[in-house]
Amino acid sequence: MIFTQYYLDCLSHASYLVADETTGRAVVVDPQRDVSGYLRDAAADGLHIEKVIETHFHADFLSGHLELAEATGATICYGEAATAEFPIERLVDGQRISLGDVTLEVRATPGHTPESISLVVYEHADDAVPYGVLTGDTLFIGDVGRPDLLASAGTPAEELARSLYRSLHRQLLSLPDATRVYPAHGAGSACGKQLSTATVSTIGEQRRTNYALAPMDEQTFVAIVTEGQPAAPAYFAFDARRNRQARPLLDDHRPPRPLDLETVLVQRAAGAVVLDAREPAAFAAGHLAGSVNVALSGRYAEYAGNVLRPDEPVVLVADPGREHEAAVRLARIGFDQVVGYLAEPVGSVLQRRPDLAAISSRVTAAQLAALLSSEPSLLPLDVRNPSEVASGAVPGALPIPLPELTARLADVPTDRPVVVYCASGVRSIVAASLLARTGHPDVSDLVGGMAAWSTLA
Repeated sequence: MIFTQYYLDCLSHASYLVADETTGRAVVVDPQRDVSGYLRDAAADGLHIEKVIETHFHADFLSGHLELAEATGATICYGEAATAEFPIERLVDGQRISLGDVTLEVRATPGHTPESISLVVYEHADDAVPYGVLTGDTLFIGDVGRPDLLASAGTPAEELARSLYRSLHRQLLSLPDATRVYPAHGAGSACGKQLSTATVSTIGEQRRTNYALAPMDEQTFVAIVTEGQPAAPAYFAFDARRNRQARPLLDDHRPPRPLDLETVLVQRAAGAVVLDAREPAAFAAGHLAGSVNVALSGRYAEYAGNVLRPDEPVVLVADPGREHEAAVRLARIGFDQVVGYLAEPVGSVLQRRPDLAAISSRVTAAQLAALLSSEPSLLPLDVRNPSEVASGAVPGALPIPLPELTARLADVPTDRPVVVYCASGVRSIVAASLLARTGHPDVSDLVGGMAAWSTLA
C-alpha cells in the first residue's frame, strides 16, 4: 500500500493519497486546490488516480476536486447526502471501494455537515484491524468537528451536534483501538476549538484523551461542542458555496503578472486592494499608502480571507521571488482576482516616490500602559477570539474578532485613537492596516500582543 499524507501548515489542512502498489490504482482524499504534488507523486509511482473523494463540502479552503478530475479523468465522490453543480458519485454507508488488495470502507458520519463521511482504510481486504481511518472534519486529534458552521444556512447547530455524537459513537469509536486516525485538519484550524499539533493518532488514544469522547450523554455532548467555538473566518461561507459549484480551474504553474508602478496606481485608484505580504516590521517601516498587510509567514490565506472580499481585485506586494506563492495561497481559498504584482521592489519605489509612502504606528506594551494613563480617550481594540478574551484582556478594550472586523468597521470610533492588539502581534497589524486603509485617522498596533502586555503584570 502507498499511503501519503500531505499537510499544509498555513491552512492546517491534511489531504491523502491512497493506492495499491500492485494494481497502481489510487484515490486522493480532500485535496488542496493546487494539485501538482499529487500528480507528480502519482506519476513517480506509476499510479492512476481513479477517484477524488471528499469527506464533505469544505468551508476553510477551495478543494482541488475539479482540477484533479480534469487532469486525470477521476470521478469526484461525496457522501450520499451531497448535491453539487458538477457530476459526482454518491458513496453510501458501508460501501467498499477496492483498489486491488487495498480497500476503503465508507462510513456515513454526519455532524460537522450532513454529507460528511469517513473512510476506513484496509491494507489488505480481509484484515481484522484497519490500517487507519480518514475522519475528515468529524474527528480531530484532541477535538471533534464544530457543528455550527451551517447555522446561517438554516441547519441548527444542536441538530448537527446530535448527529455528530451518534456518528462518533456508532461509526468511529466502534473501530479497534489500534486503528490510526488521520483527520483533515490540525492545530490552528477554525474548524474546531482545541485541535492537537499532532497529525496522526489512534482510536484508542482519542478514546482516552479527547475531551469530546469522554463518557457523557448526548445532551452534555451537544452543550460542550456548541459552546466556545472561535469566530468563523469571513470567507468560510463563500468557500462552502464555491466547493459545490462548477468554477474556473486553477493553473498553479502560472505566475501572476508583473506590473509597473503606474499600472499599480491605476489599479488602486480603480478599487484594487494592495496586499502587502511582507513581514510586519518591514511593512511598518514603509509601504504604499492604503496597503493591507498580511504576512506570508503566518496564516496568510486565512487572515487575507478575513479582511478582503473574494471579488475584490488584488495587487500583490511581496519580497522578490515570493509573488507566485502569494497568489497560489490566495487561490487555495478561492480568491482568484489577483491582477498582478508590483514588479519593482517596494523599497525602491518609496525612495523614488516618497509621496506614496506611509509608515505604521506601533507601540510597545510599556508605551500602551503609559498611553492609557495619559490619554483617557484611547481605545484598545482586541481582535482575538472570544475564548482568548475570556482569559484576560487590556482594560477597557473593545472586543471584535478579526473575522468580524470588516463587517463591524462602524463599531470602531474614528474620533478616538485606537491601539489594536491580538495574542502575539500577527492579527493586530492586519487589523490596523485595514482600519488605516478604510480611513481611520489614528490607529496603532501593539507589538507582541497580549503576550507582551502580560509581562507587565
